[in-house]
Amino acid sequence: MANVSVYNMEGKEVGTIELNDAVFGAPVNEHLVHMAVVQQLANNRQGTQKAKTRSEVSGGGRKPWRQKGTGHARQGSTRAPQWTGGGVVFAPVPRDYSFKLNKKEKRAALKSALSDKVANGKLVVVDSLKFEEIKTKEFVKVMANLNVNDKALVVLNDNDKNVVLSARNIPTVKTSLTNTINVYDVVNAKTLVLTQDAVKTIEEVYA
Repeated sequence: MANVSVYNMEGKEVGTIELNDAVFGAPVNEHLVHMAVVQQLANNRQGTQKAKTRSEVSGGGRKPWRQKGTGHARQGSTRAPQWTGGGVVFAPVPRDYSFKLNKKEKRAALKSALSDKVANGKLVVVDSLKFEEIKTKEFVKVMANLNVNDKALVVLNDNDKNVVLSARNIPTVKTSLTNTINVYDVVNAKTLVLTQDAVKTIEEVYA
């Protein structure tokens, strides 16, 4: 089992925590991680784009000129794709992009993503995150104390309004709860910041 340092909000080391290898030391399956990310992005697509084919465009019912003898190329409709104002060839139609990923595959992908962060030293554990009031400046200060300067995902165990709203205006920080954590957010973040309670909850759920 891997041991990682636990820091307080001032950035001082206050202890260590032993991570469960079943969650934070699992083999990294890049294919499953890729599939989980693709699935999440595909499921988020609206799929509402639409363009008209030649059969749906208004007009064009009459042949514009006779077949032979005009010197023009033969044409059957002014709404054919080669005409201005004509229909679109293979026009997009509303569709559902979503696809299914098995529950075990999703869990394995998340474990892979978490394990990769631990293996690369991109996991920071904080004893707790508490603010008496909503202050973005204070949250920025905490991130600086923890030496987190790039894109970060902060995972909380409880929906602490002061913490969530303090982080909301920081473009490089995203907050998440243990019950809404997903592979895409973990992979997309350069650094993963977990509270001690969040670590315990994730281990209880996924171990």
